[in-house]
Amino acid sequence: MNLLPRYSRDFYAQETTAVAQSLLGSYLVVEHPACTQVGRVVETEAYLGPIDLAAHSSRGVTPRTQVMFGPPGHAYVYLIYGMYHCFNVVTEPEGSGTAVLIRALEPVHNLDLNASGPGRLCKALSLNLMHNTQDLCDGNLYLCPSPDSALRASESIQRAPRIGVDSAGDWASKPLRFLLSPNTYVSKPLPKRSTPFTG
Repeated sequence: MNLLPRYSRDFYAQETTAVAQSLLGSYLVVEHPACTQVGRVVETEAYLGPIDLAAHSSRGVTPRTQVMFGPPGHAYVYLIYGMYHCFNVVTEPEGSGTAVLIRALEPVHNLDLNASGPGRLCKALSLNLMHNTQDLCDGNLYLCPSPDSALRASESIQRAPRIGVDSAGDWASKPLRFLLSPNTYVSKPLPKRSTPFTG
């Protein structure tokens, strides 16, 4: 299938919530030796660095979080509960400790398994710790604009609190989850108090 050029380093160097919103409707591409898989991003979460108590980088630079403090446009893949992988993209200038979690995909090409939810997404695309630190601007794992480059007329961008960060104090309620609505592939439906994204 025909794909547009991958996003540049400058795209990922933008402010994190801007990247989280801009990635909605984009394509996540994994070029395997046997096939290429493509999914349309329909849900993201922004993690805003050391000040954000829900972000891994709030604990400072560790062997696990070192990639978050590195150059933008790299993959941050980690394991939770000893069994599920989560795929993030590093954002903002080096040293920021910020990232965007890709939470859900709509199938586009060779994506046969459920990719709604970060763990299922990684399983469906065979993403694991081997992909951690991979350069998204050069390699077989990347994001690019969708060919039509626009959201569907029926969709709008909504924002809501992130999922699974209840222990993060006031940060748990901040509306840093972005999703396309209506879309049946988001990991969880919108809460009643969600709000349209206005930039």
